[in-house]
Amino acid sequence: MDDKGRMSRLSSLLRRRGVVLPSFEIYGGVSGLVDYGPVGARIKRRVENSWIGHWGRVPNVVEIDSPTITPESVLVASGHVGEFNDKMSECKSCNGIFRSDHLLDGLHENPDALDSSELDRLIASEGVKCPSCDSHDWLAASPMNLMFKTSIGAMGGSRTAFMRPETAQGMFMLYPALYRHFRQRLPFGAMQTGKGYRNEISPRQGMIRLREFNMAELEYFIDPENPPVTDLGKWPRSLLMLPDPDGPHPPELEASIEEAFTTGIVKHPTVAWFLAMTMQFLEEVGVDPSKVRFRQHASSEMAHYASDCWDCELFGEHGWIEVVGIANRTCHDLESHEEYSKSGLLRAWRNFETPLKESREILKPVGSVIGPAFRDRASAVTAALSELRDLPEEIPFTLLLADGSSVQIEEGMVTRELQETVLSGEYFTPHVIEPAFGIDRIIWHILDHNYRELEKEGEEYTIMTLEPSVAPYDVVVLPLFDKDGMGTMARDIVQRIGSISGIIAEIDTSRSIGRRYARSDEIGIPWAVTVDHQTLDDDTITIRRRDDQRQVRVEVDALVGLLSSGSLESLF
Repeated sequence: MDDKGRMSRLSSLLRRRGVVLPSFEIYGGVSGLVDYGPVGARIKRRVENSWIGHWGRVPNVVEIDSPTITPESVLVASGHVGEFNDKMSECKSCNGIFRSDHLLDGLHENPDALDSSELDRLIASEGVKCPSCDSHDWLAASPMNLMFKTSIGAMGGSRTAFMRPETAQGMFMLYPALYRHFRQRLPFGAMQTGKGYRNEISPRQGMIRLREFNMAELEYFIDPENPPVTDLGKWPRSLLMLPDPDGPHPPELEASIEEAFTTGIVKHPTVAWFLAMTMQFLEEVGVDPSKVRFRQHASSEMAHYASDCWDCELFGEHGWIEVVGIANRTCHDLESHEEYSKSGLLRAWRNFETPLKESREILKPVGSVIGPAFRDRASAVTAALSELRDLPEEIPFTLLLADGSSVQIEEGMVTRELQETVLSGEYFTPHVIEPAFGIDRIIWHILDHNYRELEKEGEEYTIMTLEPSVAPYDVVVLPLFDKDGMGTMARDIVQRIGSISGIIAEIDTSRSIGRRYARSDEIGIPWAVTVDHQTLDDDTITIRRRDDQRQVRVEVDALVGLLSSGSLESLF
């Protein structure tokens, strides 16, 4: 079978088998929204569980769950209210609105990095046509904030809020609790899966660009002066890497993670570690490793919060698509939230290896003079004097108090002294390394990479070669006929299999046995168990392996035991 029309056939299969479906279809559908059907929802849950299990094996990483509605003040501090924008271009003829960079696909290597004037110039010089009416007449590109706005509370006293554009801010809000949970010791991480919302200007490419999407993010808090030490040599495989095009390295190369870090291609050891862990996860869930690459952001496209960022991109029917962003967010978020909230809770403590002795000149208040001079304000004056770092050269001088008022300090009110202190450590703002995964995009590529079109006995035959860990069911049980006791025995076997922790069985009794094998192969069930007349006589069943369709016959008890121990493959 040739590749022509492959995309259409794959999409048709996903719809027909209840994997991915259009949302609100009876009302004409809504672009940028999809439903996971009965099969797709199982796959999605298993991919998410695989992700949680993968990162849950990392010491000092915990799972949290925060609200999807976020107060405006949080997103003002994070920069999303001011920075979370895409450029849009409006056709003067039909009033159609499109993302400006999408209009330049294939005409510029990275149109997302262009500013409005550059977008307008290129759209004009290339004679870009309106996708709706073929007009060349465009209004100037303008920014559109992509967050969905809402409100909290009754109209009169409501607070402005937004549906979260990322899960990260919820984890930053929990930093004080996390810091306490981990006994005030870095590094530690918080991970979260859930919905994100982005009011796309012109959603396209099915599951690739959605208005409501499934995310999985991890925020890893570290001491920037003492980043965690990791053994990058554990991942010797060479990866395809595209470093910053404006940097000193070749535009494309293959290197191991350790080589990439030691040669300066990847700048931060924790970022390098996350690149390796990301690759490991993608292989675990069935992504084709030959269709993976890591691309470093150019400085012109870097997010406002990042000092370095790598995209993990997968190749499929839509070309190269970003599915994971691994960013060094530095201390941007915590510092911003500290500045806006004035909480004093978004820091960490670092002990010095050797305590430091510090000498500094101070202005010591003369209590017998300060007290009578300022009466009930004397304590505020004393506190303000203790906080002074830049001492005035001359007296008298004006002293600013904490409440914003000021007083005049005269001769005789203070004396200059040399104060010696011992510093055991210091407060600092942790840095954050973040891998952010687009679950829907990963699921699409798992399906794309594992979709096989074959020929069987002269007819077209389709198999979805999903990893068992993400298949919608572990086993399908197929009675040859749903009569003569075979259906009853099949249901008993499903119940026995279902009692095994983590194993999910399905039963299919409709139509011919060949058609049922084909259905189970199309949705990626790795094992099929057939109940036939012989089963009624000797309690044996046939186990069929999906990928090569080999069969063996064993007793039902053996089947249950092998499934329980995870060793069914040992039969083949």
